[in-house]
Amino acid sequence: MSEILTKTNNNSREFVRVQNLVKYYPVLGGVFRHEIAQVKAVDDVSFSITKGETLGLVGESGCGKTTVGHTMLRLLPHTSGSVTFEGVDIFSLKGTELKNMRRNMQIVFQDPYASLDPRLPIGESIAEGLKIHKVGNARERVDIVMENMHKVGLEDYHANRYPHEFSGGQRQRIGIARALALNPKFIVLDEPVSALDVSIQAQVLNILRNLQKELGLTYLFVAHNLAVIEHISDRVAVMYLGKIAEMAPRDELFSNPLHPYTQALMSAIPIPKPTHRRERIILKGDVPSPLNPPAGCRFHPRCPIAQERCAIEEPALRELRPGHKVACHFAKQS
Repeated sequence: MSEILTKTNNNSREFVRVQNLVKYYPVLGGVFRHEIAQVKAVDDVSFSITKGETLGLVGESGCGKTTVGHTMLRLLPHTSGSVTFEGVDIFSLKGTELKNMRRNMQIVFQDPYASLDPRLPIGESIAEGLKIHKVGNARERVDIVMENMHKVGLEDYHANRYPHEFSGGQRQRIGIARALALNPKFIVLDEPVSALDVSIQAQVLNILRNLQKELGLTYLFVAHNLAVIEHISDRVAVMYLGKIAEMAPRDELFSNPLHPYTQALMSAIPIPKPTHRRERIILKGDVPSPLNPPAGCRFHPRCPIAQERCAIEEPALRELRPGHKVACHFAKQS
């Protein structure tokens, strides 16, 4: 099995594949705390990522995008569905096999401070994974830590400092260095720049892009900021209330969004020219609760083009243009 885990499947362009992924959270109630409902955080999500690609996963807060990333890496147990990495089913692995797989799949968390142990110097935090996986001796681990710190723009003397001594941008660089320590192939970036100032966001994004080119990394980039997604992604998947509404190559999606929800999101992006204005699409109502999502198309209560069919029949994610898929009964090519 260890040979299978490290062998790239050259017969398929799919490096990571998510198939019909479902993650429900039980809601407990009553005297005996039995299950009375389910929060449908992720409900039948499918996509694939090719080697060396960045797939941007975007949507409003609470749409399930972070849950997708955490479930893929088995930080959360899945309800149903499958995730394969280089042809290996992640959810079927146990024990040593799962531990070996985790070396290839890492994560950078949204809050760089909460993800670091405040009692440990950052050099030790970066080296934790190396110790767990028994990589090298003490001297070799120090060399690996320093090498990865240099890759993200940190100096050797930073290794002995504690997390509270760094700025937010520096702490996120530490988080990236820690993710790189085990030499992974795939990294989930869970809103890695959302807590940073705009100027620092650009620096961190450039670091991520340079590392991807240098190391051949594959990213799932989770964010709610469309400008960030446009800057770093090769393809973009738009989520709404636990489902994918639209998925397309970046330039295609931003120039020709087909789903009404995507069009509304795009209309909110500021144009950096005072003389240019974009027609704003204001959605009515609020996002429904994932405890009781609407029947049919989940977007139909807020959709400006909804018809009777939308409240009854759930739309399939269908391909309207090459590589451009949309889950809408009435979306048309433009």
